[in-house]
Amino acid sequence: MKREDKGLIIQEISETIKEFPHFYITDIAGLNAEQTSNLRRQCFKSGITLKVVKNTLLQKAFETTGIDFAELAPALKENSAVMFSHTGNAPAKLIKSLREKSPKPVLKGAYVQESIYVGDDQLDALTSIKSREELIGDVVLLLQSPIKNVISAMQSGANGITGVLKTLSEKES
Repeated sequence: MKREDKGLIIQEISETIKEFPHFYITDIAGLNAEQTSNLRRQCFKSGITLKVVKNTLLQKAFETTGIDFAELAPALKENSAVMFSHTGNAPAKLIKSLREKSPKPVLKGAYVQESIYVGDDQLDALTSIKSREELIGDVVLLLQSPIKNVISAMQSGANGITGVLKTLSEKES
């Protein structure tokens, strides 16, 4: 491969890293054609971009981003495929669901919500991470709960006062 071609690939990978806030480095070596095709199809359905890259080119792309990815260096061994996503836990959930049928893909490392995770043992932790939208939904629910309680108390209190007043007015007659 020519030096110019490598430069273009490094630039493309670097731009993809900047475009997507989360990425997972996985090992998909050993998957047959049907399994690889299924993986790519599932990635597309989940909004995940899958790229098979050379480790040295990925390392050079890391260096051009200005972000310190030194902790991911141990993950850059053997074959690597990178899953890019806008949702932090989507690739982890996909990997976990695919693992029910096959031992691959194996998680080698991940960069999620500006944190670095290394090793396949981090998969459970990554699946439980909530996305930005899920966190906003939780906050909205928490904010709505006290308001609902106040409205409910006011409505039940109004019914109680009305009942007492009605009973008192009937006794006087």
